Amino acid sequence: MQVSKRRLNKNIEKQIFDIFYQMVADTKNREEVETILVDLFTETEMQVMTKRLAIAIFLDKGRSYENIRNTLKVSSATIASVGEIMGSAGMELALQKVKAEEWADEWAEKISGWVGKVLPVKKS
Repeated sequence: MQVSKRRLNKNIEKQIFDIFYQMVADTKNREEVETILVDLFTETEMQVMTKRLAIAIFLDKGRSYENIRNTLKVSSATIASVGEIMGSAGMELALQKVKAEEWADEWAEKISGWVGKVLPVKKS
């Protein structure tokens, strides 16, 4: 992944970032997000972003560098760079969203189990 060394006009740069952020904000569901991101980013760019998020999740859960390195196939330097931004507003927001999704999935599973025990199963 290489970024051009030629600097973009600051006004144009701000405008294209604003467009990108608004596009993300206007995306309605997981399927739309996947469709857009898979076409917009290369496979390498997607792996970089998703691994950074996974590293943050693992660090948040207290996993060791060695465990993260072996599980995600990343370097200690990559883990350290993510570790440096732990606690930042954006990373905290991302982790909150992941935790909320995990919580919702956990409770949905529990509720399904309870409903299955309480309600009789219809036999065809």
